[in-house]
Amino acid sequence: MTWNPDTYEAWFDTPEGRFALDQEARLLQNVLAGWPRRKHKLLEVGCGTGLFLDMLYQMGLDVTGIDNSPEMIMAARKRFGNRAELHLGHGEHMGYSDNEFDYAFLWSVLEFTDEPEAMLTEAARVAEKGLLIGFLNKNSLYYTMNIRNSGSTMAKANWFTWCEMQDLIKRTTGFRPTLARSVLAGPTKTWKNTGVSKLISSSILPPSVGAFVAVRVDFTNMKPITPLFAWKTEPEMG
Repeated sequence: MTWNPDTYEAWFDTPEGRFALDQEARLLQNVLAGWPRRKHKLLEVGCGTGLFLDMLYQMGLDVTGIDNSPEMIMAARKRFGNRAELHLGHGEHMGYSDNEFDYAFLWSVLEFTDEPEAMLTEAARVAEKGLLIGFLNKNSLYYTMNIRNSGSTMAKANWFTWCEMQDLIKRTTGFRPTLARSVLAGPTKTWKNTGVSKLISSSILPPSVGAFVAVRVDFTNMKPITPLFAWKTEPEMG
């Protein structure tokens, strides 16, 4: 599934999109709070136009982005100038070394790849200390009331339930999620900064509730569930 940079960012110019972006930014800050940032390197897999990568840069991380769309990378370079390294490539088969980065960041990208398991495995291989994953919740009211029968591009994405995401993380990384939270509990008609609607959709909630879920997976000081020898195979450089 491919995106046009202008179409991608146009969503965030709508009232609902601006509200959703604000809540995702708050959620990102909440789940990132336990990670040291100064002089720590982060790779965003599927960085798109660099919208969230820019937030992470502003939070003090040294950032790198990779995306398989030349148009998206061009838009990200326009946003960043020389403040970040930006590479054209596939997140399922990256040419980075094992543990080259402290963290890897996958924000609304696993839904749009045909190989989410391969992408998450690669992200875990190149990240020494942990992953931060954002995904769209198939069990949310937003999916049920606004997306499921819409026939839209978003309806064609591979949405995950919280249970499915936990299983995917454990299978590919050997670790359990350290922290998970969600936002946007209501349908889009509640995505506004007024009254009860604001209370419903701006609250930070357990991961099974909201339309958008953020999961932090810490590798340091945590015991893996299964051996992770498969991580240490060097990828072929393309």
